[in-house]
Amino acid sequence: QVQLVESGGGLVQAGGSLRLSCAASGSILSINTMGWYRQAPGKQRELVTSITSGGNTNYADSVKGRFTISRDNAKNTVYLQMNSLEPEDTAVYYCNARIWGWNGFRDYWGQGTQVTVSS
Repeated sequence: QVQLVESGGGLVQAGGSLRLSCAASGSILSINTMGWYRQAPGKQRELVTSITSGGNTNYADSVKGRFTISRDNAKNTVYLQMNSLEPEDTAVYYCNARIWGWNGFRDYWGQGTQVTVSS
């Protein structure tokens, strides 16, 4: 009944920018932490950044100063602004949200969106 739909991925040259969006919909009572993960070929999924319901953020060292996470609570949407992209950022990006619904609490995942950065 809850789904997260991602958009904004694509192909960009090194040094360019992309903005990812992830909107949650369905039977939602509240959303706690939202975040972005990524998984590159041959690597395990890693946490890129997260943001609490109060707006506190955390970033992986590899993206600090380049990526910015934000959220619009009224729209149940989380964003990832990615600047100064590097080929090492190439991965499938997944959004995650910890959501309370009428039937309990669990984490939900977006479908993933491909980000490819060419050198």
